[in-house]
Amino acid sequence: MRPIKNRAMIFGCGNIIMGDDGFGPAVVDDLQARYILPEDVQAIDAGTCIREYLFDYLLMEEGRPERIIVLDAVDFEGRKPGEVFEILPSEIPAKKIHDFSLHQFPTVNLLQELADNTGIPVLILAAQIEYIPEEIAPGLSSAMVKAVTEASEKIAQILFLTVK
Repeated sequence: MRPIKNRAMIFGCGNIIMGDDGFGPAVVDDLQARYILPEDVQAIDAGTCIREYLFDYLLMEEGRPERIIVLDAVDFEGRKPGEVFEILPSEIPAKKIHDFSLHQFPTVNLLQELADNTGIPVLILAAQIEYIPEEIAPGLSSAMVKAVTEASEKIAQILFLTVK
């Protein structure tokens, strides 16, 4: 029996005990709760450890997904708290690469290399933070709670998911 080739891998990045940084994992939870995910669509709470997954896809020939969607909280100037927007790795300004994420996001270079060397389309679905606490404080701001629903609905449209 051949393993199922994944049509899409969805990675929720973030630290759930650091306020709005928990956006990515919250979207994964929401997708799993509200939508029927077919066998060929995987949604994973990657926490702050997505690099290992990406390196595996870069190195292996078999089992690569057809598409990768990365969910992450960001702090971009000019964006409103809770605003959800799509980014391609190639669209991130060079000056933003090092401060792109709040929690050791895989380097944008790795995402771009993955797309360039494997042909796998990579989409970053980001949400603008309202705040990140100085100390441990689980829970999303009200703006980010709305962003979770919006991001889930965008992914459902992109991947043609069915509501439960």
